[in-house]
Amino acid sequence: MAAEIRMRRTPPAGLGPMLGAARMRRGWRMREAARLLELSPSYLFDLEAGRRCPSVTVARQLADGLGLDETERAQLLAATVDDAGRDHPARHSV
Repeated sequence: MAAEIRMRRTPPAGLGPMLGAARMRRGWRMREAARLLELSPSYLFDLEAGRRCPSVTVARQLADGLGLDETERAQLLAATVDDAGRDHPARHSV
């Protein structure tokens, strides 16, 4: 059976800074936010640095946890990758 290859997307330029600003509005440091959002700190850092696009599942977790407004939520969801029912591994280890 051939291994499935996931396609990666390049995040929109403003996505990372928007996520970082939303985290700072909550008054959360990176590690605290990662813990509260049930993500690994390195994954959250990559999202805020504009190196990764979240899955739909993670995007919803971020939107709810960070209290994103409707415009921010739409921007985040537009940048998602299809996770085919899979989540980021860190979500299962918490």
